[in-house]
Amino acid sequence: MAAQNVRFLRLQFTDILGVNKNVEIPRSQFEKALAGDIMFDGSSIEGFVRIEESDMLLAPDLSTFRIFPWGESGSRVARLICDINRPDGSPFDGDPRGVLKRQIARAAEQGFTMNAGMEAEFFMFKPGDRGEPTTVTHDVGSYFDLGPSSTRWSKWDSKWKRPTTKWRTGSTKSISGTPTRSPPPTTSRRFASS
Repeated sequence: MAAQNVRFLRLQFTDILGVNKNVEIPRSQFEKALAGDIMFDGSSIEGFVRIEESDMLLAPDLSTFRIFPWGESGSRVARLICDINRPDGSPFDGDPRGVLKRQIARAAEQGFTMNAGMEAEFFMFKPGDRGEPTTVTHDVGSYFDLGPSSTRWSKWDSKWKRPTTKWRTGSTKSISGTPTRSPPPTTSRRFASS
């Protein structure tokens, strides 16, 4: 790491809701981190432990080492994804990564192979008045709609005579004509992977 000018190391893990967390350490603590001796307060993390049993150890998985591509070349930041252990070195049962590893091993014992794949999603955003980026999307819809509701997509729909579902502000009507609630806004979640 010194040869690659890594100045800070982020020891990453997730809480039980899948939210990424990290402890960032300076170069002077790298050896301690690689030995699995960096402790953190587990009671501060959603769903981990009570205050009486708060000490947790971060055990880095060296195969997950990556240098972030941004920042100055003389002061780089890298990351390692970590397992979470108790102070005696035993695995913490509530570590989401540990849970996944146990389930993969359990599936393998039964002859199954667990695979994970990416789900590509994209959003088209409207530019602002002066062409600046915004977070306002072109379409409004939710999962399993027949088609998104947007002026851009409706041109495509009319060209190909594709039936569409149009959402109205406030409420929508089902096929039977009875009012139904408006769809929730489209959201996207990202998860950490090793």
